[in-house]
Amino acid sequence: MTDDAWKERTSARIAPELAREIDIFATQIELRKQGKLDEVLFGETRLRRGAYGQRYDNGSRHDGVRARELAYPSGALTKGPSTMWDAPGMMRIKLPYGGLSPEQLEVLAELAEEYADGICHVTTRQDVQLHFVHIDDTPDLMRRLGAVGVTTREACGNTVRNVTACHLAGVCSGESFDVTPYAHALTYYLLGHDDTQDFGRKFKISFSGCQEQACALATIHDIGFIAATRERDGAVERGFSVYVGGGLGSVPHTAQLFDAFLPASELLPTSLAICRVFGRLGERKNRARARMKFVVAKLGIEEFRRVVSEERGTLRDDPRWSALDEQTLAAHAESPLVPVASLLRKPVASADFEAWRATNATPQKQPGYSVVTVALPLGDLSSPQARALAEVARKYTRGTLRATVEQNIVLRWVSDSDLPALYRELASAGLGAPGAGTIVDVTACPGTDTCKLGIASSRGLAGELSTRLATKNLTLDQAVKSLRIKVSGCFNSCGQHHIADIGFWGVSRKVGSYTVPHFQAVLGGQWTENAKSYGLAMGALPSRAIPEVVERLTAAYASQREVDESFQAWVRRIGKKAVRELLDDLFAVPSHEEDASYYRDWGDAREFSIGDMGIGECAGEVVSYAQFGLAASEREAFEAQDLFDKGALPVAVARAYAAMLSAAKALTKQVSPNLGDDASEIVSEFRAHFYDTKLFFDPFAGGKFAAYFFHAHEDPQPAPTVEVARQRIEEAQLFIEAAHACYGRMMDQAAAPRR
Repeated sequence: MTDDAWKERTSARIAPELAREIDIFATQIELRKQGKLDEVLFGETRLRRGAYGQRYDNGSRHDGVRARELAYPSGALTKGPSTMWDAPGMMRIKLPYGGLSPEQLEVLAELAEEYADGICHVTTRQDVQLHFVHIDDTPDLMRRLGAVGVTTREACGNTVRNVTACHLAGVCSGESFDVTPYAHALTYYLLGHDDTQDFGRKFKISFSGCQEQACALATIHDIGFIAATRERDGAVERGFSVYVGGGLGSVPHTAQLFDAFLPASELLPTSLAICRVFGRLGERKNRARARMKFVVAKLGIEEFRRVVSEERGTLRDDPRWSALDEQTLAAHAESPLVPVASLLRKPVASADFEAWRATNATPQKQPGYSVVTVALPLGDLSSPQARALAEVARKYTRGTLRATVEQNIVLRWVSDSDLPALYRELASAGLGAPGAGTIVDVTACPGTDTCKLGIASSRGLAGELSTRLATKNLTLDQAVKSLRIKVSGCFNSCGQHHIADIGFWGVSRKVGSYTVPHFQAVLGGQWTENAKSYGLAMGALPSRAIPEVVERLTAAYASQREVDESFQAWVRRIGKKAVRELLDDLFAVPSHEEDASYYRDWGDAREFSIGDMGIGECAGEVVSYAQFGLAASEREAFEAQDLFDKGALPVAVARAYAAMLSAAKALTKQVSPNLGDDASEIVSEFRAHFYDTKLFFDPFAGGKFAAYFFHAHEDPQPAPTVEVARQRIEEAQLFIEAAHACYGRMMDQAAAPRR
């Protein structure tokens, strides 16, 4: 169907202002094609409409899909796309608080088939992504979404991203109150607001109904709202505990308490004031420090509160501030499709149903009803499955669907009496897998499948771990079953590895003339209490060894844990040194002749490669000294973690700096053979040979990892708080990884034939 045909078909159902925006975007696409619109400007324009560039890999799981066969008949993809016009992209679709109707799900299914690869991918921010979409198709896609009340606006770009919320909001027995209407109100108040269009980076907000559970992970967000109540003048008043400046990324920051109780009436104006402060004081030039967490860290929480209060006082009254009245709240109330009925307690013939029910059906606070979690391996839902799920939602509920931050979809208000029949229908559609919210339910970012930043295959590893764990699920210790595993393809933590019991993030190592996929193992993060604490990377292991890593860790935890001891407490009790010894032999990489599988990534038959990830020339012969030095730096970084766990914060900070210094010296001595041990000399020579020449620069992170080193040299003994020490150790680990990558590039350049 032509662009004009879709405009005519959807015009009666789409909001006029949204229709106009999409028409403008279609015009901008044409102007960019004609060279009449600057690429940088157009780049941010399309991002703010959810159109995102992606990686294309001929060896990926997407070979042969419609996006390849129909959208790119010229064969451009087989030779490697060079621009956004002959390469597929990704469309990110915002689902505020994960809310989704059957009709919207069916439209997503249609779009996935017609414009993408037939897969709706649920993200850790309750969005849906369609991959392998051509930029020319995006206006049609946006119109069809708009016709069912869905937008892609500000799904990407330097904007307020999708506002997330607990998927149990309104039905959870432990919540203070239903945060759904408040998340909805803030979403549409800030969407397109003039004061949220001038940020230096993205901005993320979440709503949680309680303090104790994971909910929407309030403490990892720029603003996190946790529902709270207090009694005032004999009445119960609603409000929020407000946290600011959280974030994962390469070096995570824990959000700080901004206000213990913000009245609900102040939700919109205070949020806007915080956004305005971020827009005014946030970093502009250095994107690595352009997030909200750096503003809070720089000002300190007390000064930040003062600045926001001052900003709040400058705002003009807006009638939308008082729109959160009883009528608005009632508009978001849900109700069941069928009257309450209890599931008969007689034995159910299907053992599969009982196993599924134990993990995938959670009783609501409303007696007789359950929330059913549809577990989506790797967050993927095929178009036929999406249609089947939409029909199930209509049949058994009033269409009360929500996406979750663990990449699943839930059905709310399912009558307990309907659970057996509902399970049979889900199972027949391939959606009846048990294990939701358990160790089997592994979270993963897109990784090397579609992300340009991916280093190692997070999806491939996550799929392998899920498969292996599922086969032995019945024999797993109950405490092991409750663990969370999360995998990221690089240091950026899109897979949320920092808040997992067992997390992994992708790196690479040079072994002889080969590049070998590895993962840093991150242990002891805490998912509950809204992501209370972060784990620390303890060493890079070969990707092929990771399943055995998980096997050993879970077996040791099951056999050694004390009564009711959490995984985090177990790791702290035995210490990371003991954990490292448990895995010590798995760090080794056999030669290519001994085991070639180590030189391939999960799900890829080809030998591993990260491609051309940097430029620069090797100014000296690469010798084994660098490898010894980098190994020493890793040892020192691990010792820093051990000291951190023991509470020796000043020494841990010093050791982390020493680790960076060792890595810098290991590289620099290759080009300055007479380099001594003086720290200032090492920093100076490193800057001259690696930073000023950009040889050290990561293709995607630029020089920010070197900046960590320079900052540590200038301030080697900062105030030794837990947060500062943890961040310094994180920075040291990232610097060491960048040093390994730089060394690998030097090796490649040295081995390349001279022309």
